[in-house]
Amino acid sequence: MDRNIRSVDDVLSLLDGLFAAEADRWTDGGADWWDGFYADRSRQVPFFVAKPDENLVSWLDRGLLTPGRALDLGCGPGRNALHLASLGFEVDAVDLSPAAVAWAQERALAAGADIRFHRGDAFALTAAELEGPYDLIYDSGCFHHLPPHRRISYRALLDRALAPGGHLALTCFAAGAMGSERADADFYRQARLDGGLAYTPESLRWIFSDLTEIELRRMHDEPDTSPAFGEPFLWTALFRRPAQR
Repeated sequence: MDRNIRSVDDVLSLLDGLFAAEADRWTDGGADWWDGFYADRSRQVPFFVAKPDENLVSWLDRGLLTPGRALDLGCGPGRNALHLASLGFEVDAVDLSPAAVAWAQERALAAGADIRFHRGDAFALTAAELEGPYDLIYDSGCFHHLPPHRRISYRALLDRALAPGGHLALTCFAAGAMGSERADADFYRQARLDGGLAYTPESLRWIFSDLTEIELRRMHDEPDTSPAFGEPFLWTALFRRPAQR
């Protein structure tokens, strides 16, 4: 007889276990799935391109973000981490997938970029490994792969790692364009996430209601010739933490 729930972390781990093993793309157990995803670098996957997100470029060009310490969550092949490093940011980048991190490290070496890469679950890495506070936490496509209960872990990471006055910037699936629109409870009933969760502007504003919204819009559709990545099935959101906590 198991009676092993006595903390929030215990509850979160229990809820992780309600999902089918093949649905897991957010814990260390999901690393193999992502390794398979990144195994063939020649596949026509939009974000395999070595281009930064157009919204990130825009926010930097407009002075809404300025160089400081940055954490790239779910960095994949490192395209946004590389762009931030090229502009003078001190960058930590983390991903579950050893294959993704290896690819990102190769790109960083070729570009002469000094980026600290971490392989692992960002929620499980210690404060010593992810040495915040960060002036920018950038998330391009990580948030929408989390089950509903892991929003608690996500917000806890922001609480401990995002500097006062710092920015959270993210892209995620837009309801009506990409991702599942099932109610949160339904994901536990079916034990899978349907490839990722869709969000509305209202849901993002509610989840991050303790932060100040700077901009929330659809990502621009960028042509192949553009120096930036852009797909209109994504929301882009920029939030700022109050300077005093």
